Amino acid sequence: MRGFILINLSKEHITAGNQFNRWLVPPAALAVHLSIGMAYGFSVFWKPLGNALTGPDGKPVAACAAGASTFADKLAGTAKALTATDCNWTQFDLGWMYTLFFVLLGCSAAIWGGWLERAGPRKAGLVAMLCWCGGLLISALGIHQHQLWMMWLGSGVIGGIGLGLGYISPVSTLIKWFPDRRGMATGLAIMGFGGGAMIGSPLATKLMAMFATPTDPGVWQTFVVLALIYAVFMTCGSLGYRVPAANWKPAGWTPPDVQHNRLVATRHVHLKNAHKTPQFWLLWLILCMNVSAAIGIIGAAAPMLQETFGGVLIGQPQLGFAEIKADEALTATAAAVGAGFVGLISLFNIFGRIGWATSSDKLGRRTTYFIFFVLGIMMYVCGTYAANHHQLALFLLVFCVIASMYGGGFATIPAYLADLFGTQFVGAIHGRLLTAWSTAGILGPVIVNYMHDVRLEAHVPYADIYAPIFMTLAALLGVGFTANLLVRPVADKYFMSDSELAAEQQSGKKPADNAVSLVNADTPTPAILVKLAWLAVLIPISYGIWMTVQKAWSLFA
Repeated sequence: MRGFILINLSKEHITAGNQFNRWLVPPAALAVHLSIGMAYGFSVFWKPLGNALTGPDGKPVAACAAGASTFADKLAGTAKALTATDCNWTQFDLGWMYTLFFVLLGCSAAIWGGWLERAGPRKAGLVAMLCWCGGLLISALGIHQHQLWMMWLGSGVIGGIGLGLGYISPVSTLIKWFPDRRGMATGLAIMGFGGGAMIGSPLATKLMAMFATPTDPGVWQTFVVLALIYAVFMTCGSLGYRVPAANWKPAGWTPPDVQHNRLVATRHVHLKNAHKTPQFWLLWLILCMNVSAAIGIIGAAAPMLQETFGGVLIGQPQLGFAEIKADEALTATAAAVGAGFVGLISLFNIFGRIGWATSSDKLGRRTTYFIFFVLGIMMYVCGTYAANHHQLALFLLVFCVIASMYGGGFATIPAYLADLFGTQFVGAIHGRLLTAWSTAGILGPVIVNYMHDVRLEAHVPYADIYAPIFMTLAALLGVGFTANLLVRPVADKYFMSDSELAAEQQSGKKPADNAVSLVNADTPTPAILVKLAWLAVLIPISYGIWMTVQKAWSLFA
């Protein structure tokens, strides 16, 4: 039995027969991505964790960084918070989790992308499950013992490695199963990563409310429950991964005519050569600029809306944000509207992933990114006008479109890579390209937060703070536009020969045995299994959409 389980995880032994239904793979990928996507929703824990320790009077004790006024002081406070058990954590202390998440995601995807291609998506998915869910359990222990370093290690480092492996685990497989719909296939999976927080955040809020006591916010118990739920989903999703046979094609599908579309390769570039091509670095720059131009604004969406429009949000246009901030009741009302704006952006981020990626199958990847950059620049110009003239509806429209293209950029880039470099190593190449995301995750927020704070210190009115920021982000999109314009087909010298490809496809394969024949039996996939798999992911997605729509409705109520 042990031998069967180990063989079952190997790439060569999960090759599907001709009667396997490829539509079973997207919900498997969604199950994994919806689980790890909760990384976006971790901010729901910041307030409860910041008030976790209380004194004899029932009030929260002082933070470890109490009184810190400079960046250096805040860093010193965080250093103290890592091991202190007698003071509370600040949002600054906890916010480093996001940095760890996305830096480790990009680094782990780059480092272990090649291993994933050799080991197969099923083994990589299960390792991702162990890292992500194990990291949550370590974090739960850290919260229980009030040890911040354990949270950083558990969810930030170990969980971040799980994020990277889980994120890229289905990409290569989906592209190979859907050569006719590459954008749609990757869009479906990556939509799940954007939607994970949409489901996980309200669920975590309900769990914390259920476990909370007067002296315990219920966070560590919530982490344990989430770890168990995600372990089930990610295990089922990973075991649902199957790979097609070499050179498999959908029935009736004809590969694209490269005479008319030279940006779609019919051969394959080896992983070791991909980074030697100018195309790889142009796509790296394209992804980095597209993400940098949006991620900082999306991360500051709620305060940006409140600072820019002030009393307009609460039906008192004569009030500025400074007046609202001085009134606790008005602040709470404006914050609720800001939360609705975040929910609206989340919806467009999610649907942009599937919408833009699917449309790229018809438009082409370079044309789709051309739209992202040109339309994005126009949106930032319109956003400046809307902010200066207090046009709330236009402002909302602008940033919903920007959020959709932010998500669409993530979902379209794997198909762009497959078009240029072929599909043999696209998962590993995509993993290396995700270092652009790690870079953008630092660059974008630094630009936005630095310019915001500098202008605030210069006593610029709140409503006028963001206009130059929008223009700076538009300039980043201009850099991405230029890079996209320079993309050309990969030179012939970088592609593998037919003999090299055949040797690569045969490398590491093991002789067949009885256990393998049980796994690869060419029997039709039961239709009920496909329906159940889709139901298993569509039900939580529907729940998340409903909860998000309710929150977003506060913008119009």
